[in-house]
Amino acid sequence: MTQTAVALSTDARTAIADALNQSVAETAVTTMMAQNFHWNVTGMAFGPLHDLFQKIYEDHFIAQDDLAERIKALDAHAEGTLAGMLTRSKVQEHDGHASDQEMIKTMKEAQETLSATLAGAGALAAEHGDTLTEDLCIARGQTHEKFAWFLRAHLA
Repeated sequence: MTQTAVALSTDARTAIADALNQSVAETAVTTMMAQNFHWNVTGMAFGPLHDLFQKIYEDHFIAQDDLAERIKALDAHAEGTLAGMLTRSKVQEHDGHASDQEMIKTMKEAQETLSATLAGAGALAAEHGDTLTEDLCIARGQTHEKFAWFLRAHLA
């Protein structure tokens, strides 16, 4: 049965919000990683990679807000501290000291982690009939899979 946020049980809202906070944390860490790589990339592919990393961090900045606003629609707290996000995130912070190929590989892995996390959050939302959260997670997961594909193409 499909339900809106207010119709979900407290336990369902809490579980879904926790999964979304995981997604926000990983998105925030990946946003900063993409911006860091954008600033520090060098090499023959500087131009295309500089542009791609910018597209990624701009997309992710908006995504953080969309995910956090869904958490608030579920009447839960959106984690907003960097320390909390770093603790929660499966994506690790990166200092930007890397070759262009290492940056691509690291960012690809971050995108794959994000798409898996969002797939899990979407599945959890679906279990509780929260199709609106499920839809958001599906759309975000598809975006991260597309970025992973773009990055894999640079490694071929």
